[in-house]
Amino acid sequence: MRTSRRGRLFACLTAAAATTSVLALTVASEAAAGPAHTGSASTGSSKSSKSSKQDVLSYLNSLKGSYIVSGQHNKEPANQPSQYTQQVKDVTGQYPGLWGGDLLFRAEDVANRQRIVDQAKTEWANGSLVALTWHVCTPTGGSTCEFDGGVKTQISDQQFRQIVTDGTALNNAWKRRLDEAVPYLKQLKDAGVPVLFRPLHEMNETWNWWGHRPGSEGGAKLYRITHDYLAGKGLDNLIWVWNVQDNPAGGWSSYYPGDNYVDVVSLDAWYKNYPSQADYQQLKGIAKTKPIALAELGKMPNDALLTSQPDWTYFMMWSEQLRGNNTNAEIQNTYFHPRVLNQGEVKVG
Repeated sequence: MRTSRRGRLFACLTAAAATTSVLALTVASEAAAGPAHTGSASTGSSKSSKSSKQDVLSYLNSLKGSYIVSGQHNKEPANQPSQYTQQVKDVTGQYPGLWGGDLLFRAEDVANRQRIVDQAKTEWANGSLVALTWHVCTPTGGSTCEFDGGVKTQISDQQFRQIVTDGTALNNAWKRRLDEAVPYLKQLKDAGVPVLFRPLHEMNETWNWWGHRPGSEGGAKLYRITHDYLAGKGLDNLIWVWNVQDNPAGGWSSYYPGDNYVDVVSLDAWYKNYPSQADYQQLKGIAKTKPIALAELGKMPNDALLTSQPDWTYFMMWSEQLRGNNTNAEIQNTYFHPRVLNQGEVKVG
């Protein structure tokens, strides 16, 4: 069994020889977060009851201004779907309050999608929220691809128009691509796992085939088509996370598909370490009353960010950036921050 937060913290501090100031901050976090909870590390564990997407959304809304859920993305390979989450545990003694995965694109990873789904079930059972991204291959090509030339590629305006025009060959190809994910997403629905689903992310960027197409007939239309098609498959466990990157061009609302298609409004912070106050306000203006989140970033949120931008409801550190761009002390300071909720402290339903 995973021990309580206090026990995990003691083990971590002993192993890492953390400073007295970190310990004091952690004790404050204990008091603010309330009683610790114990999660099972076994793959076979399960929750006693299922939760709906509305349970998760209500929970996220309840955090605004007070708390933020810690998150960690786990990228390829699919046969190691918790490698970066484990690194968080190694450094902090904590597991993140949100596990992030990806449906991926390379042939060997697509063949191992079941491993990703199984890990998502385990993380939910252990008390973490679940998020899935999809670096999806262009429908102008095959179901599997390399990143360069397959996900990171350009298609013509004419090809894009066909993808978003009902009944065309490329529109049908896109729906077949979505069909490939349906059985895996349905497993999560049947297991009672709500999924923070973030398709077509960073749609204001140029690196991906779906990106940099503002206006109602651009990326927003493709997002609506994707939403309606998967909703039509009965996947009411999907929490639709819309996403842009913090590029200085702004105008993010021109990519927004509409309030009826979005549950969570999110930002990826890559042009700078942290969103500016203008970024924060721009995203809040789009979200209105919806939860906002930091869906990707490379620097651990620090106290200044969490204090000045208190409405973020979760953050997700990007895979190798965890240790590649943060010191152990920075990681620990975030996970022990009184505003941050880790696994065992996330209460849904």
